[in-house]
Amino acid sequence: MITLYTMERDYPYGTLRSTNGCKSKVVLEEKSIDYQIVGVRPGDVWKKLPEVLAKHPLGKVPWIEDGELTVYDSTVINEYLNEKSDHAPLLPQDVALRAKARALENYADEGVLSKFLPMIWMPWWAPEEQRDRDAMQKGRDGLVREIFPFLEGALGEQDYLCGEFSLADVPMMSVAMVLEVDGMDSSSFTTVSDYFARLRSRPSYQAITPSNSCADTAHLLNKN
Repeated sequence: MITLYTMERDYPYGTLRSTNGCKSKVVLEEKSIDYQIVGVRPGDVWKKLPEVLAKHPLGKVPWIEDGELTVYDSTVINEYLNEKSDHAPLLPQDVALRAKARALENYADEGVLSKFLPMIWMPWWAPEEQRDRDAMQKGRDGLVREIFPFLEGALGEQDYLCGEFSLADVPMMSVAMVLEVDGMDSSSFTTVSDYFARLRSRPSYQAITPSNSCADTAHLLNKN
C-alpha cells in the first residue's frame, strides 16, 4: 500500500490541506490505488526539520512511500502513479495532446499554485486576526486578472482542459478546494465557474473537500 505524507488540519471553518498534497490525493483516488495518509505537522515543514528534508530535500510535502521507494514532488508523484496503474489513464494517448496536458499542469503549478494561490491560502492557516487581508485580495485579483481569462480560453467548449479529465486538471482541483474555503466569487467567468463546479462534482473531490474532516476522509480510504 502507498503511504502519502501530507499536511491536513481541521479548523472550525473547514479542513485545510496542502494544495500539492491534494494533487496527489486526487490522483490516488482517480486511479483507485490503495493508500493511507500520514499527517506531517505544518511546523515541521515550515521549519524544514531534518526528518522532513530526509524525505523531500526541499522540505515540502507531499512525498509518497511505495515499499522501499520514496518519491517526492507532486508532479513527479502523479506521473509515477499514472504509470503504475493502467486504470483510468490521466494522460492522453496522442503525443501532442499529452505534451499539452503536461504544459497546462506546469502552468497551474507555477502560475497558480506557486504564485497567486498561496496569497489566499496561507493566511487561512493563521488565526483570523493575524491574516494579511491585503495579500489575500492581491491573490484574488491575480486570479481574476490572469488566471481566469486564461482558463476561459483554454477550456473553450470543453468540459476539461484537454477534453477528458487529465493531469492538467488535477492542480485545478486544489484551486477549487481553496476557493470553496475562501468563498471567492468566480461567477462573472461562467466557463471557469462551471469548470470548478464540475471538478467539485467528481468523486475524488470528496477526499479533499474542506467540508470533510480528516477523520471523514480517512474513512473514505476504505472504499477502494
